Amino acid sequence: MTSLYLLLGSNLGDRCFYLAEATTRLEALFGKTRQKSSFYETAAWGLEDQPPFLNQVLVFNTGFSPRVVLALTQRIEQDLGRIRKERWGARVIDIDVLFYGQQVITTPELHLPHPQLHLRRFTLTPLAQVAPTFMHPVLQKTISQLLEECPDPLEVKEVG
Repeated sequence: MTSLYLLLGSNLGDRCFYLAEATTRLEALFGKTRQKSSFYETAAWGLEDQPPFLNQVLVFNTGFSPRVVLALTQRIEQDLGRIRKERWGARVIDIDVLFYGQQVITTPELHLPHPQLHLRRFTLTPLAQVAPTFMHPVLQKTISQLLEECPDPLEVKEVG
């Protein structure tokens, strides 16, 4: 089994509902989460003129291949009503594959580890809550170190 790190995000509709429903569907596929971060709220990154995001990191053990994981997570997004209109646009649900163990994969459809996670405080903050000592396989730094060095100025607030 391989450790799978996912980032869930939502900034449209009932954000808590969409994160909870995505988690339920992911657990139906991968089994119970090994770890869950708190919810964190952040202003939109990239395309800033939109509602704030609610994010959460989930950790699973999986025997599915990275490509199958990507297909399954995209299917959940689609089933929950995600419409891909513009890059970094508003969405009811987003599921990013952050890490698949220590594997490094670069294909047109899949990049692992996620290529921009070290630049995004909204990703690193919940990730540091569940895996502060996890070593990034390319950058050779822990998640805590990456968070300390993160250039992203956006505030990330833990929410109940």
